[in-house]
Amino acid sequence: MHFRTELTVPESPKKIALQTHVLTLGSCFAEVIGTKLVDNKIPTLANPFGTLFNPLSITKLLHHALDETLPDERLYVEHQGVWFHYDFHSSLWGRTQDELRQRLFAILQEVKQWLLQTDVLIITLGTAFVYRHLSSGQLVANCHKTPNSAFERELLRTEQIVEAFEGVLAQLPSFLHVVFTVSPVRHTRDTLPLNAVSKSLLRVACHELSERGHAYFPAYELLLDDLRDYRFYKSDLIHPNEQAEDYIFERFSNAYFTKELQKFIQEWQKIRQALGHRPLYPNTASHRQFLENLLQKLQKIASDVDVNPEIATVSEQLTCL
Repeated sequence: MHFRTELTVPESPKKIALQTHVLTLGSCFAEVIGTKLVDNKIPTLANPFGTLFNPLSITKLLHHALDETLPDERLYVEHQGVWFHYDFHSSLWGRTQDELRQRLFAILQEVKQWLLQTDVLIITLGTAFVYRHLSSGQLVANCHKTPNSAFERELLRTEQIVEAFEGVLAQLPSFLHVVFTVSPVRHTRDTLPLNAVSKSLLRVACHELSERGHAYFPAYELLLDDLRDYRFYKSDLIHPNEQAEDYIFERFSNAYFTKELQKFIQEWQKIRQALGHRPLYPNTASHRQFLENLLQKLQKIASDVDVNPEIATVSEQLTCL
């Protein structure tokens, strides 16, 4: 007897190894996956533009990075003494417009360098609704608490999304493997019926892109169709909780990671658990032995991944005994 419709995720023919460079972009789910990759020592640039919900904002910033062009000067905005830019998330800010301008250009340059060496690009789409800044006529990524009267909401067409990505992806190296996902987070501000319309457009766009040779990972379906239970959501009943995020990441790793990387992650998680261990009997011979064993394990993998911060922490603890 089966009590859930478990989703089968086919193995990817292109695998992620320990030294594979990964870039994640898009909605908050790109942040989740990117952070987990970083935590497992996979060289990853996780959501450098901040949370971007709509597809055209993602493609716009990719063009800025690849073409080395500055963000639109008309889209800087000051709020309570802090400067933001409508094309970027509010986590990117400056005390002055010039400070923010320099910061954004540095991020765009960093993204370009990563695009030239990245093996896998993971793009998570959140909504097909966009907001047009009326005074400039430009579509924006974030309204930064500006009154609604300054914007007009629009619903993207599938063709717009596909064409925008095809245009920018054509500029990227041919070896780059692009993986699209749709965020399972519902945009309840659009109302649930309109959220369904929005997500369906994104899903069709991802299908069209997969038909053109790009990959699709079913994060959306894993939460809504496989887990399909509010116990896998946070208290807001919108965002997946830690258990759901771990499950989706596990399904991703099974499909995309090499066997060697999966084995490394199992060992690394044991080391991470040991690093967070609080000794019952500090300043004892047994605690020293525990730290020395942990240091040996870190030194053993130091040639494969950067564990210098962890080695420094354990070494300092030993010197204090």
